Amino acid sequence: MAELLRGGQFLVKETNCENVFTPEDFTEEQQMMKEAVTEFNDREIIPHKNRFEAKDYALTEEVMRKAGELGFLGVAVPEQYGGLGMGFVSTLLTCDYISSGTGSFSTAFGAHTGIGTMPITLYGTEEQKQKYVPKLATGEWFGAYCLTEPGAGSDANSGKTTAELSADGKSYKINGQKMWISNAGFCRLMIVFARIENDKNITGFIVEYDKNNPNGITLGEEEHKLGIRASSTRQVFFNDTIVPAENMLAGRGEGFKIAMNALNVGRIKLAGACLDSQRRIVSHAVNYANERKQFKTPIADFGAIKVKLAEMATNTYVGESATYRASKDIEDRISLRVEAGNSHQEAELKGVEEYAIECSILKVAVSEDVQNCADEGIQIFGGMGFSEETPMEAAWRDARIARIYEGTNEINRMLCVGMLVKKAMKGHVDLLGPATAVADELMGIPSFDTPDYSELFAEEKEIIAKLKKTFLMVAGSAIQKFGTELEQHQQLLIAAADILIEIYMAESAILRTEKNAKRFGEDSQSIQIAMSKLYLYHAVDKIEEKGKESIISFAEGDEQRMLLMGLKRFTKYANYPDIVDLRNEIAEKVKAENKYCF
Repeated sequence: MAELLRGGQFLVKETNCENVFTPEDFTEEQQMMKEAVTEFNDREIIPHKNRFEAKDYALTEEVMRKAGELGFLGVAVPEQYGGLGMGFVSTLLTCDYISSGTGSFSTAFGAHTGIGTMPITLYGTEEQKQKYVPKLATGEWFGAYCLTEPGAGSDANSGKTTAELSADGKSYKINGQKMWISNAGFCRLMIVFARIENDKNITGFIVEYDKNNPNGITLGEEEHKLGIRASSTRQVFFNDTIVPAENMLAGRGEGFKIAMNALNVGRIKLAGACLDSQRRIVSHAVNYANERKQFKTPIADFGAIKVKLAEMATNTYVGESATYRASKDIEDRISLRVEAGNSHQEAELKGVEEYAIECSILKVAVSEDVQNCADEGIQIFGGMGFSEETPMEAAWRDARIARIYEGTNEINRMLCVGMLVKKAMKGHVDLLGPATAVADELMGIPSFDTPDYSELFAEEKEIIAKLKKTFLMVAGSAIQKFGTELEQHQQLLIAAADILIEIYMAESAILRTEKNAKRFGEDSQSIQIAMSKLYLYHAVDKIEEKGKESIISFAEGDEQRMLLMGLKRFTKYANYPDIVDLRNEIAEKVKAENKYCF
């Protein structure tokens, strides 16, 4: 097996296309899982769309129970705790295909299987796992995750909820208020974060909730939200809630770590949850564009609509490529750790943590793509898109939350660069070597040879390599200038993150397409090749813009001139693609198939 890159190393090492996992690599078992989940979505969720939009919370709970009966809530749970014990790719795939019927169910599903169950499987003692996980895996009980407070949102560790040890040391008394708690209305178990005395970090607790014996827990009214209307979201109040001491999760003060790692898993799963929504939005949009006639012509034949269909399909394909690439890296890292003698718990924890940078990248990129996709979907439907009778307005409203929960996209942008710098300092990713090499290259004379670009993606892959140099040049210079103070310069961090995100997304699409072209023939991938080229073109544009913005903001004089020259050199095509042509090719294919078909 090829060497498995560590998280963040995609930036400084070349990845061979043979070593990336793609949706075309699904095993027979995964294919069957995908079909089962899609069938469930088509039967139990999509026909009841109106009831979800009308805030039918009982329906959400009922469909969650059915999902539990079919094993969908326990895909990631080890078999000894009542789950299916499937790998990370299957977990992601389930999340992908079950989430597109409505954001209401998707949120309930994601909150329960991710942040509601995972903290116990990853951090619980054997007794805690035996007691609670089988109930959660089967849907007998539902889980909720109580982290956010009125005063503690992005600064999650600043919560005011307290946990006080009893005199006999046998229990804790929890007091405080949590808000935006998904599944609060029908959960039986809460993962609650509270502070003990004046601890620097919060601590996690497993808290049972029984409506008939509320133990000092009261719920606020259901929140009325822009989207995800039938997902139960309430405030939760704790008033002298007694929790047995053995229900502490991990150790005292470990809560912040649990919260952060649970969110890493949540982030990549959220990216997965946006994928099938995009596929379905594209399909709805092209169905409508093929049927709707104006000026005696189906609007799908108009160039203005083709732009939209092509870009929507392209972003969907790219998001899918990047998300499945990372999910298999996580799965492989978990397997390596299990082989090395780690427990399943330790392996899973470290496996996901290793790719925290990629999880943040995907969360940002895919949540923004699904919003744009739904927005363009409304536009293709025109006035009808604004009506509740068509599927677009609900898709648009449901997509909006994805940029906020599991850490806002702003926080995630800063995190992915911050984590990369920390990894470099720990020696896990060598940024210094490559950054120095780029600085030396800038001082040298560029090569004027005409390279041979006859092979598929030869130029594109060279461009990707140059875009990586752009990141190293811009971020390297910024780190040199500000050192550890870089965190204070949020605008620069966000610009650097945008460069990092575009590199990972563009490279993932190119590697997937190249792998498939090699095994299925280039002809079979002509549209995927067009999508990969179209995405890269936009990525280069964005990287040039963000690079320039950064350079002119932190450098001046000769340094600024040299960096801008480097930027120009690293974002230059030898042969520009014909963008109009690429879009037409993609749109024609989607039009002919009358659905998202890749």
